[in-house]
Amino acid sequence: MASHFNPVGVIGAGSFGTAIANLLAQNAEVLLFSRKPETVQSINATRTHLGVDIAPRVTAINDLQELAQRCTLIMPILPSNSFRSMIQALAPFLRPHHIVIHGTKGFDLRGVEEEDLDRPDFTINRSNVRTMSEVVWEETSVVRVGCLSGPNLAAEIMAGQPAATLVGSRFREVIQAGQQALNSSKFHVFGSYDILGAELAGALKNIVALGSGVLGGLGLGRNIQGLLIARGLAEMVYFGKSLGASSQAFIGVAGIGDLVATATSPNSRNYSFGMRLAKGETAAEIRSAMPELAEGVRTLKIARLLARHYKLHVPITDMLYAVVYEQFPIEKALEYLMTYPYAVDVDFL
Repeated sequence: MASHFNPVGVIGAGSFGTAIANLLAQNAEVLLFSRKPETVQSINATRTHLGVDIAPRVTAINDLQELAQRCTLIMPILPSNSFRSMIQALAPFLRPHHIVIHGTKGFDLRGVEEEDLDRPDFTINRSNVRTMSEVVWEETSVVRVGCLSGPNLAAEIMAGQPAATLVGSRFREVIQAGQQALNSSKFHVFGSYDILGAELAGALKNIVALGSGVLGGLGLGRNIQGLLIARGLAEMVYFGKSLGASSQAFIGVAGIGDLVATATSPNSRNYSFGMRLAKGETAAEIRSAMPELAEGVRTLKIARLLARHYKLHVPITDMLYAVVYEQFPIEKALEYLMTYPYAVDVDFL
């Protein structure tokens, strides 16, 4: 399928950004932005990056102004903690005719410094938390904004395995732009008008993936993993409702679909983080050794503070925070969760 958007811009040459660039190249020319000149030079010279071949229609660049001038459709795929600064750098070159569909699954903080998250008895609420689409609206003149969400393990996409995603947006034309740019025989794009639900599901499932990785690292089986995923989904819904989303958003591709993929695969950075934690590495050691951010580690900290403010009963989040940030023994955390007095099973529909 040929795309009306030619070329398409991708900002971020990490594993997921690279995978999306190769997918887009089936339908259009692609400009792949990296802030590192040496990465740009290497991609264009060797036609490989992160161990995969780069499609012939992908060109790496280091100029945001050029990208914005040549591309109407732009896809930022960046770590959440650097998303706003990159959008601020891009903002002078963006105009209302641009379409921005981001692929970042995390939260931005407003009016709060990262170090504030470690203060005793500190809380945050919805006014302090931004989704990435909200960051784009705050920092730019762009109106037509969307997000990519769903089971998108970069390693599987780069290997050419069948996969799907969801484009969430308030605007039908944004969903259609994502479908036109990304649809192929091995990649299907669903659409949803609930962009907030899609973004919250994409961010919050990473917490459950951390916990599932811990279970995997302990060598435990599918029974307990299934239990964790089911109860973790309930906690995702509780958080989502407190932040203004409906429960329906968590039952589809961006919710259960992404949750199952991320919480069961060693190709997931968050699952791998949990596995390594269970095998004895400290959180600091794992963070320093991982080439890319495990978003769930930062999201876990934000979610715990939100739970404190909204008085949510989220035992999985509480125990994972204690394990990751307070060195609470994993075996005691598991015992606590197994004996937690859940009242009913499904109480969020």
